[in-house]
Amino acid sequence: MIFRQIIHDDLGCASYLIGDEKAGVAAVVDPRFEIDEYLDLARYMGVSIDHVFETHNHADHVSGHGRLAAATGATIHVHKLNGADYPHEAFEDGDEFMLGTLKLTVMHTPGHRPEHCCFLLADTRRGEEPWALLSGDTLFVGDTARTDLAIEKSEGAQGIFDSLHNKILTLPDKVEVWPAHLGGSMCGGPGMDMKVSSTIGFEKEHNPALSIEDPEEFVSLAIAKLGAQPPNFHAIVDINHGPLVTEGVELMPLSPRQVEEHRRHGALLVDVRTDLQYDDAHIEGSVSIPMMKAGFGSKLAWVADRERPIVFVGRDDEDGRRAGKLALAIGLRNFAGYLHGGMTSWRQEGRPARRTERIPAAEFPARVAATAEEDLQILDIRETNEFADFHIPNSVGIPWHDITEFPDSLDASRPIAVVCASGNRAGTAASLLERFGASEVIHVVSGGVGTWRDLGNPVVSDSAPVTANV
Repeated sequence: MIFRQIIHDDLGCASYLIGDEKAGVAAVVDPRFEIDEYLDLARYMGVSIDHVFETHNHADHVSGHGRLAAATGATIHVHKLNGADYPHEAFEDGDEFMLGTLKLTVMHTPGHRPEHCCFLLADTRRGEEPWALLSGDTLFVGDTARTDLAIEKSEGAQGIFDSLHNKILTLPDKVEVWPAHLGGSMCGGPGMDMKVSSTIGFEKEHNPALSIEDPEEFVSLAIAKLGAQPPNFHAIVDINHGPLVTEGVELMPLSPRQVEEHRRHGALLVDVRTDLQYDDAHIEGSVSIPMMKAGFGSKLAWVADRERPIVFVGRDDEDGRRAGKLALAIGLRNFAGYLHGGMTSWRQEGRPARRTERIPAAEFPARVAATAEEDLQILDIRETNEFADFHIPNSVGIPWHDITEFPDSLDASRPIAVVCASGNRAGTAASLLERFGASEVIHVVSGGVGTWRDLGNPVVSDSAPVTANV
């Protein structure tokens, strides 16, 4: 039997190559847009990819089902409620498919989306009982899926509760759980683990969401932990609904002069280097979204305008090409190109570069104390619930992804210190403030509001002051 998990680290997505080596047949479940790894594995194992199964119509990434069908002639299988606008075979709850001696059984589990299904796998050479569940976007390791990307959020939460308790949790404890997402994915909650798999029994015992037996309590908590909806998920759903996307987009290398022309005509410049490299020197008006950290695509989805061309700025050409691939995975296709030779070529031509001041979180309290209150503004760009829990006195709270223009609550002519929990989100937010006209921005790094509190400085909550840890 063949069973391989393939992970898209940036988006936290997991797909699967399954099949029977002796029978020479395989299928891919929830394929990502870049299909080379599936083709390479199939060739190595001597099998033909004859089927593609989708657990649901994805909202966070563009599926590779069209590219796989074009490359292999595979049949695409989706639930009948999917309503896909491309050639496919529809399945229903309880349908079975044989891939040699590997049996795949459809389990309809609505909630995340109405058409959502899990797939039970049985290796009939060894026994008829299922040994694994491909749980899609219903049950994750440590959490359950979000419920607001297809239908009304409370209806979705009720659907997931019913699917869990009436179907998934009735499976034997020894059945392995292999989800479609790992920690960091936008499709789940904060409890999602980076662990790649689990078992029904372990999740029953240790997954907090599964310990809630009252449906109303489950729905209430599921809604409370929802983060902000990604801005482009409707567009991705539409792409995955059809017609099939079978081709990528060629990114063109651009000279510094061409990059400057694109910038002058309104292109979005996205600097994919580390935030340290960006702070040291960057092109005026560019946005910092480091590609070396997971979540590049998800951040880019917040910042990019689908109608505005994008120019990628990296360390070298490979950075630019890789950024384009990651952007394609979230449905962006309007690319002007990438800076040929990376930021080095820009500097070699003597073109102007801007610098952003950095200050370690441990040194930030001293900086605040040494600066008059009216001379330094503090912007906390964590999520609303994080800010409500505790924040620095007199700071302004605006989630980073809501900075679409210069905030009315800030003064662009005065210094602004940008802080988050670790410094990662603050880098992108600082670049956005600069892009929208801030004259002086300070990027707080290597910690954030928690560091401020842990050093004994006062913090406040929306309801009452919080005692500092001393």
